[in-house]
Amino acid sequence: MKRTAPAPLSVWRTLNHSRFLLGAPHYPEHVDETYWQRDAERLAAAGANTVRLGEFAWHLWEPYEGKFDFDLFDRAIAVLGAHGIDTILCTPTATPPRWLTVNYPEVLRIDGNGRVAGHGSRQHADTTSPVFRAHSRRITHAMAQHYAHNPHVVGWQTDNELNTTVSESHSPSARLAFQNWLQSRYQGDIAALNHAWGGNFWALAYDSFAQIDTPRDMAPGFLSPGHRQDYHRFLAAATAAFQHDQVQILRAANPDWFIFHNLGALTDIDFRGQFGQDLDFIGFDIYPMLYDEFRRGGGMAATQAAYLDMCRAYSGNFIVPEQASGFGSQPGFSTLNPEPGEMRRMAMTSVARGADGVMFFRWRPAHFGAEIYWMGVIDHDDVPRRRYHEATQFFGEMNRLAPEILGTHVHMDVGIAGADFDNQEAYKTYAMGLPSPHEDGVILHRTCYNSGIACGFIHPADDLSRLKALYVPHWVMWDPAWTANVDAFVRGGGTLILSAMTGTRDVNNHIHRELAPAAGLSQLAGVRVTEFGRLAGIGADGLFAQWKDRVNGGYSPPAPTLATSANRRYEFTLGNRPMVAAHMYEMLELDSDTQSIGQWSNRFLAGSPMATSRAHGAGRVVYIGTYLTDELAEALRDVVLIPAGAAPLIPDLPSGVEVSLRCAPDRSLWFILNTEDDPKTILAPPQGVDLLTGAPVLQSLTLGAYGCAIIKTAARV
Repeated sequence: MKRTAPAPLSVWRTLNHSRFLLGAPHYPEHVDETYWQRDAERLAAAGANTVRLGEFAWHLWEPYEGKFDFDLFDRAIAVLGAHGIDTILCTPTATPPRWLTVNYPEVLRIDGNGRVAGHGSRQHADTTSPVFRAHSRRITHAMAQHYAHNPHVVGWQTDNELNTTVSESHSPSARLAFQNWLQSRYQGDIAALNHAWGGNFWALAYDSFAQIDTPRDMAPGFLSPGHRQDYHRFLAAATAAFQHDQVQILRAANPDWFIFHNLGALTDIDFRGQFGQDLDFIGFDIYPMLYDEFRRGGGMAATQAAYLDMCRAYSGNFIVPEQASGFGSQPGFSTLNPEPGEMRRMAMTSVARGADGVMFFRWRPAHFGAEIYWMGVIDHDDVPRRRYHEATQFFGEMNRLAPEILGTHVHMDVGIAGADFDNQEAYKTYAMGLPSPHEDGVILHRTCYNSGIACGFIHPADDLSRLKALYVPHWVMWDPAWTANVDAFVRGGGTLILSAMTGTRDVNNHIHRELAPAAGLSQLAGVRVTEFGRLAGIGADGLFAQWKDRVNGGYSPPAPTLATSANRRYEFTLGNRPMVAAHMYEMLELDSDTQSIGQWSNRFLAGSPMATSRAHGAGRVVYIGTYLTDELAEALRDVVLIPAGAAPLIPDLPSGVEVSLRCAPDRSLWFILNTEDDPKTILAPPQGVDLLTGAPVLQSLTLGAYGCAIIKTAARV
């Protein structure tokens, strides 16, 4: 496998190696060795080229302190290698062995209520602990040295789903590390910290860094937003430092290895910082049927697409080290089960949205432990059934099409601002019961997805010139360094859409002393917010219904009710469509060259502008003085996005059919996927050759239940 140096982080980045990774996480330690040969044969017959091993096996690699035993995995790797299956090894630090936590109890996490984590499950050790970091370096060094010249080991995964089970710790080591991090951030100046955290409010000022504790919820009232923001910045820095230790050791042992991490939840990790810059690429674990139960109204397929598009914004193309293959469960929950053909379709969606490698979780299910009903490609009785046959079909297709897919990026006409750690955290420090930026952005993404408009998430520092429109979902912290980039985007013909509450706080969570939107956005948009107020959400009983950030930014809004604050309805029109506002209203003062394109239509706001547009160079800046609803997102599509050139990729797309486009300078690949269980006919597909069947596609395309097509055409201009 050929590895090159990775390009800088960007949504447009493609992977830096020459193989489309296909396979499964595999656990030879979970079965008798008599299974190993048969497993290798079946993997090879299915078309797999890679397995992932060892992420939870520290107790086997090092059965007691200083005694390393590589025999089991040496033999397993050799059996797999003999059948052409390469290995990705994992640093096993997600599950430190019992001898470590017994001998060094100070490595255990402590929660916000002072409870010490018990040994077991995973992520019970505190990554801020210098003792745990030392042991992490030691096991990583021993494994790296042992496998440095093993030809079957091609890459590494650091740890496993960092911060997914838990990210916070309030241990003595975390407290001391937090204090030291703050000392460095504020250059030893406690007055600077007191200013940043608003020390003159509620007598919060500190006399020294040694007085500072980690923030605990409601102790007894609400904490300073600056305190909470810095704590989560610290956790992200600590997570990056923990991983950096391992990356340095692995790079020194064999610079030809690729190194990545697999993310589950996206908690307390700053991908655009050192964490992402240390890696060749990022892996995202994809379990579509695990997310949908937490997000009403979107549907499982739309939710998977949004999650993948959000992930791609952090790093560009990625791999999927764990792609759902079947029913999944732990003792507290279970997922839906993919129907025949749906497992392959979900994997195709991952590829359509930027995956340059897919590994089905898991090769075979466990017979013991906390995931005994988490099914794999092979069943409990060691019989390959429909999941194995679907994996075989998918692996065969990807092996054949890898030269076409690798080197392409996902096309976007509409970008939604995402991938910024500070804005994710700023929302959490002062949520007020409002939707998060991600929750708001997903509404627009879902509208575009259902309409067949190429839409994704993008960081505002990325190359915006490939977009037609950029939507900023109430980012309260706007870095002035981004303004020049979005200004150039608009001058070049792009449409920038700003939303309520954007640019209201500085980096310390202080409210700006100028009217929003600040940091140069007011001049760009030609508006100033002179008043704002809270509204109930659509279907909410009142203002204080809680929006739960349940899974990766997902939410579960309250069930609709007739008691939806009917006596406080705020209505507006956009594109001659009357609508009801949700969550927030803003009163806008306009510059002379700014037009009103939407108006409030009742109560004291009647006749005042709700949405505005200002020409700027060859483009325009639109401001929306409220939060999105599904109805408003649809109006925004018709009034702003389509006139900006963000038209559906395929007109009159049937319901349940998703379309995505991957592009390179010399070709375009159209992924057209039926996400439902009944046939669909597309009447005006792109004309070309379906690479999956070899058949030409001309006037129409019919896809069966969960059917897929990949049509190759000339490069899109």
